[in-house]
Amino acid sequence: MTLTELLEKVSATSVEDSKLYFITRILRDGIKKSTKMMDKYLFNVYQVDIDDEIREYMFDSTQSQLKYVIKKEFEMIDYDVIADDSGHLFTYSMKNKAMSFSDVVYNKLSSNPPKVMSISGILSDIEELWAYCVGFNDPQLSDWIYTFRKIQSGKVAVDEKDTKKSKLKVIQTLFSTQSQKLELLKGETVNLDKQIDCVYYDDSFYIIKKGGFEQIVGLQEEFKEEAIKVVEVLKKTEMITGLEKIEEKIKSNPAIHKKLVRISRMDNYQNITTKDINRMKTVCKKYGDKLNIKDGKLCIEEETDVDVVLKMLADYYKTGDVSGNPYGTFAGKKIETKK
Repeated sequence: MTLTELLEKVSATSVEDSKLYFITRILRDGIKKSTKMMDKYLFNVYQVDIDDEIREYMFDSTQSQLKYVIKKEFEMIDYDVIADDSGHLFTYSMKNKAMSFSDVVYNKLSSNPPKVMSISGILSDIEELWAYCVGFNDPQLSDWIYTFRKIQSGKVAVDEKDTKKSKLKVIQTLFSTQSQKLELLKGETVNLDKQIDCVYYDDSFYIIKKGGFEQIVGLQEEFKEEAIKVVEVLKKTEMITGLEKIEEKIKSNPAIHKKLVRISRMDNYQNITTKDINRMKTVCKKYGDKLNIKDGKLCIEEETDVDVVLKMLADYYKTGDVSGNPYGTFAGKKIETKK
């Protein structure tokens, strides 16, 4: 399925048949520490009654966003944890994916979800408003296409009197062009914008905003947990000092999570030898990187040391077989060569 075909399917649906859903996330009971992050949460789906103006806005903005991406002529490739989304449109198949979010697309959206009576009514100390979804339906084919957008906490406002978990830190105001006055905006608010993080159709996600998609389905948190485990394995090699600097960065820098996940896919990070370090030293000298080595071990003392060590562990430098040109990238997929 191409994005152009998805746009044609959305355009063929009726505005009146489109629907808005809120998705909330709640921590499962009795979760074990060893449980994967993507399985630690349950997702609930609620249908939201909307007026014609909002429905028209969602319908038009979805088509505009898809047209914009199509115009960019992005290459469509399979989802890769480390690849950036500049110039790419990623696809992610949900077939055989055992994750909590699969229940949303396979069951809850199609099972006549309960309607929202109030935003505060679906929020609690353990349940949070996580994303919103717009469904487009061809009633003749019973064919649904869904778009998803992550809701950031600052985009939601409810009255402090209505919930202990208040999102409202300031009063909400609206400048009325009719009265030409700044008026108090009463009630609960959720910002809906023109952006789309991903489109879901026929078992597959088509990813427009990689970071938003990873947040929605739980991959981003999964990467963080995996990154922590990689550092623990690296400690056991006793061939790297200063790993606590990487641990500090894991707490606040999602970009380093993916680099460490990439390293976890390598074959040799669990058993670093003196021979490996000598190879790293030769590679760094060739490409002008400074590898900090003390007492025969990789030493992390500065910010630049973190970058260089991660590059070496991820086999960052590569050479094209045809051109012979060197490249630097954390991305890449190992290929078995024919004998």
